[in-house]
Amino acid sequence: MPALTPGDGQDLLAKFKQGREARDPDTLMGLFEDNATLRPDPFADELSGANAIRAHWNDVCAGQVHVEFDAERIWVAGSTVLASWHGAYTRRRSAERVRVRGFVTLELSDDRLVRRMRQWPSERVVGTDSTFRAEGGD
Repeated sequence: MPALTPGDGQDLLAKFKQGREARDPDTLMGLFEDNATLRPDPFADELSGANAIRAHWNDVCAGQVHVEFDAERIWVAGSTVLASWHGAYTRRRSAERVRVRGFVTLELSDDRLVRRMRQWPSERVVGTDSTFRAEGGD
């Protein structure tokens, strides 16, 4: 695979943003190879394969509303996209508003699909989302 351009990295993260903000597991899965791996944070078990990764995105998308995601800085090195990012979401069960900052690495295959994703997020509850009614205890 030819080296990625900065525009390739921006395009990939724009699609990721679209999937996260729409809470659309299908869009997110369209970014991954079938045999990809994902580590959602450094202390989580690695998820391997399409079924495990889909289960993760299904859970994330089902448990969050009012999702925001923005890549702040994007770098490319060979076939890897690196990005610092920030976002926010509301927990569906508790209506807690959560702010998140993080860093992600996305290693791409020759087909320009994610074969390995690693994240380092840091979250903080910043209050309650008054525009959303909680759906149950967290």
